Amino acid sequence: MDAQHCKMNGDPFQESMYIEESSNKNGVISLIFSLKEEVGALAKVLRTFEEKGINLTHIESRPSRLNKDEYEFFINLEGKNVPALDKIIKSLRNDIGATVHELSRTKKKDTVPWFPRSIQELDRFANQILSYGAELDADHPGFKDPVYRARRKEFADIAYNYRHGQPIPRVTYTEEERKTWGTVFRELKSLYPTHACYEHNHVFPLLEKYCGYREDNIPQLEDISKFLQTCTGFRLRPVAGLLSSRDFLAGLAFRVFHSTQYIRHASKPMYTPEPDICHELLGHVPLFADPSFAQFSQEIGLASLGAPDDFIEKLATVYWFTVEFGLCKEGDSLKAYGAGLLSSFGELQYCLSSKPEIQPLVLEKTAVQKYPVTEFQPIYYVAESFKDAKEKLRKFAQTIPRPFSVRYNPYTQRIEVLDNAKQLKNLADTINSEMGILCNALQKIK
Repeated sequence: MDAQHCKMNGDPFQESMYIEESSNKNGVISLIFSLKEEVGALAKVLRTFEEKGINLTHIESRPSRLNKDEYEFFINLEGKNVPALDKIIKSLRNDIGATVHELSRTKKKDTVPWFPRSIQELDRFANQILSYGAELDADHPGFKDPVYRARRKEFADIAYNYRHGQPIPRVTYTEEERKTWGTVFRELKSLYPTHACYEHNHVFPLLEKYCGYREDNIPQLEDISKFLQTCTGFRLRPVAGLLSSRDFLAGLAFRVFHSTQYIRHASKPMYTPEPDICHELLGHVPLFADPSFAQFSQEIGLASLGAPDDFIEKLATVYWFTVEFGLCKEGDSLKAYGAGLLSSFGELQYCLSSKPEIQPLVLEKTAVQKYPVTEFQPIYYVAESFKDAKEKLRKFAQTIPRPFSVRYNPYTQRIEVLDNAKQLKNLADTINSEMGILCNALQKIK
């Protein structure tokens, strides 16, 4: 990478490959600790903080680079709630057997948060997940199932070892997993003709034809990724669990969607407390093959690059009420285009009933709307069209306080920071060239 391009964020090779590059907040204490890989290990640590009334504001995980039998966790703590930090560190070391390091992070005020400039740099944070694939909550349907937990670890290992440019490893799904998929596939497909938007219903038969979408078969991410690239340039990347909002949205800026490969527990095929492959492939993928929706999704990602934390939260909320739980108009009817709706048999019916509140999509209002995570949404926002939603998003993005604009160059798969005359001239030349092609084409069809 050219050194001149690195000045705004600092030389990326001097930054940590692990620590979240966000602007420093007063009173935040950061720790890294290592734990042996065993069931309930992380739960013990979290219980220690809870018992002492300490608020964790951020947590990330990755396999240890020093010991294959351990995992490393990075956490942020509210400093005002840690009067006895030494005692907590001692407890982690002596009672739990963790290796703990306190980090000192001195950053300049108002520093622009780090963001990836090339698609290869997505490798830097793809494993910084907020929840580890096999570290399930106690109320998860698969928590007491050792076979399911072991299977989740297999999927997590695939994601941890993946690097950009590699083919996504193919998975041989078990008979039980295919049966779970089949139940979800069959029930949801019966609702799509009447409840899903036109774009979803237009693409779904193509996925059946080219990507192996069938009741008795779980499609492979690699096949779908290749299909999406031919449609809109979007691609899939395996991920072990939930990424932070900043990292997930940054992927969209490159037209990369981080997708899980694991499937929900067989005991509750119509319920999942987290995104799984049913949610990703039945809810998200069909719309990523639509050019207008793909551009809208990328616009959200581009708006997030270098944005302050409070705007990341607003953009994540906009994403929630559009890409995840959005409704759109089709003539005199309302249809669902949000993946959270299109992958939920119950909520897909509920959202188009008379029970929820329906509001027009006004991003200034939508961006600050509170929402529940574990139950049906009490309110949904309706977009006039994807084109209208894009225009509203662009206007909203102009309110984000950052000293530059960004553009994705699909030829180099890099983010261009438009903060100097040379960059703007290059952009103008590109636009001029495209306008020439447009004018030439218009003359030939007269």
